[in-house]
Amino acid sequence: MTTPVKTVSDKASILIIYTGGTIGMVEDPKTGSLEPFNFEHLVDHVPELKDVEHLYSSIQFDPPLDSSQVGPDSWTKMAKAVADNYDKYDGFVILHGTDTMAYTASALSFMLENLSKPVVITGSQLPIGRFRTDGKENLITAIEIAAAKENNIAVVPEVCICFQEYLLRGNRCKKANADYFEAFQTFNYPPLAHIGVEIEINEDAVYKPETIKPLIPHLNMDPNVLVLKLLPGITPNILKSILATPGLKGVVMETFGVGNAPSFDWFIDILKEATSKGIVIVNVTQCMIGSVAMDIYDTGDAMLDAGIISGYDITTESAATKMMYLFGEGFAPEKVKEYMKCSLIGEMTIHNTVEN
Repeated sequence: MTTPVKTVSDKASILIIYTGGTIGMVEDPKTGSLEPFNFEHLVDHVPELKDVEHLYSSIQFDPPLDSSQVGPDSWTKMAKAVADNYDKYDGFVILHGTDTMAYTASALSFMLENLSKPVVITGSQLPIGRFRTDGKENLITAIEIAAAKENNIAVVPEVCICFQEYLLRGNRCKKANADYFEAFQTFNYPPLAHIGVEIEINEDAVYKPETIKPLIPHLNMDPNVLVLKLLPGITPNILKSILATPGLKGVVMETFGVGNAPSFDWFIDILKEATSKGIVIVNVTQCMIGSVAMDIYDTGDAMLDAGIISGYDITTESAATKMMYLFGEGFAPEKVKEYMKCSLIGEMTIHNTVEN
């Protein structure tokens, strides 16, 4: 069921958090190079904001971050900014570079427990100072969504990404296009809203808390996680070397198709050795669309026996940040494995399959 976003009678208050990225860039008139502008003068660059009915304030990271520099420390800073201002504002808009936006959206979805207000992440493919920028439309739409209420309850009370024609669940997103304005997709989950003449909310897709509880920010993220993408011809020495990385706690292993991998004895033995040492290995598919189903082929059964767990249709970005969050909470490997099999905040769809 879709419902148009309605304008609330009272002005909503929105906090805009500028972390960096293309959207905050303007062209230096002398050199022609791009540089971040001071968000205290936001209206100078986006005069359309004068017509926005809602109240807004802005804070910015100093210095602004290129999204390729964003990591756990940055996510902690963002989560803390939301938590510290949670009672003062009706919604939050985070401006962010596009390259790692899906990682940030996934991480924040786990870090902000009991979230009942919108945290809308957006950015742009062209700087806001360029004539054809997509940044102005993305920003204004994100503000409208962050402000939207129905019966004084937020319409989209989750971490999401607003980009061009769609509002998407943050922990289901992937950056799918580096060249076009429609940069993000959620391949295994429907959009939360279609953005056109009207903003049509897909109410059935929105994650809504059963009860409103105080926000609990989780600010510790453990970065001792890596992504291992299998390729034909991977050798024992390489696999063993990767899994012997000092301090390694978790691995997101991107496999073929529905979760297939080599069935060589050495391959399974190396995986089993790693899991026996407490390394959590989650099996995700390299495919954009579909889910891991480890009970279909013998290879999957062998990996289950080796202690590998299914990630179902979770994205790599979400699986990696979820493990960082769980290890950051201080959970032991067996507890991390247990939670990785569960959908904590709508990040994956659990299918009926055999699990060990």
